[in-house]
Amino acid sequence: MAILINENTQILIQGITGKSGALQAKVMKQYGTKVVAGVTPGRGGQEVEGVPVYDLVSEAVRAHRIDAAISFVPAVFAKDSCMEIFDVGIKFLVLTTEGITDHDMVDIVAYARTKGARILGPGTAGLISPGKSKAGAHPPRMYTEGRVGVISKSGALSYEVGKNLTEAGIGQSTVLSVGGGPVWGMTQKDVVELFQADPETEIIVLLGEIGGTMEEEAAEYITNHLNKPVVTMIVGRAAPVGKSLGHAGAIIEGNKGTAAAKLELLQKAGARIASSPREIIQIIKEMRGE
Repeated sequence: MAILINENTQILIQGITGKSGALQAKVMKQYGTKVVAGVTPGRGGQEVEGVPVYDLVSEAVRAHRIDAAISFVPAVFAKDSCMEIFDVGIKFLVLTTEGITDHDMVDIVAYARTKGARILGPGTAGLISPGKSKAGAHPPRMYTEGRVGVISKSGALSYEVGKNLTEAGIGQSTVLSVGGGPVWGMTQKDVVELFQADPETEIIVLLGEIGGTMEEEAAEYITNHLNKPVVTMIVGRAAPVGKSLGHAGAIIEGNKGTAAAKLELLQKAGARIASSPREIIQIIKEMRGE
């Protein structure tokens, strides 16, 4: 099993005729992802990597069953394109776009909730359910099918940890990044909840960083609801107050968002603390009795 996407998920790509959209359509299809439609206004009737292109999402859903969408639409058009996805009843959107204004993201997230839809992003590298499907930029060679679920804010960190797990013979159920914020769709807590319900995810790896309170919210859920083991690593421990770690969602403000505060709460919640990908592997092997 996996969370959010699997081998049966049929995916639409918004902005499929752009450079990123076309590249990812090719890589996703090569991996076995069921990319069934693309949308770029004014390009209807074309094909990209054998995928039919439509002018409107509503046209695509009349022709295909669409379970999820991934967007490569520029920030200035992102709000309208997201609304179009939710209006036709698509319930899961991977929003890769960076630079969307906070005001637009607040509107996008609020509208998705009224439609019962989930957003991964903005600024996300996407997700991969190894051996089944991928929606985003995760390099397939770095992952292998298994029973460890991986959540990260950072795409690059999820690549690194996935590669280390795979090289150690530890497979993954789903690996994803929630994106750069500071306004998010799905949070780490939301993803932990999905992994809790997934019978094939046995261990959860939570990769955090300085800034915001997302890890603290995940720790509260872990304390009160989780019955699966968690390994966590927080990067940016030496960052000073006010320092950003690569994006707007990683800024320390006062005593909030520090690595020490996050680690303290996660440890109290029962998570095992790692300081490096190698240590994550050591802890997982201990948990498995290897």
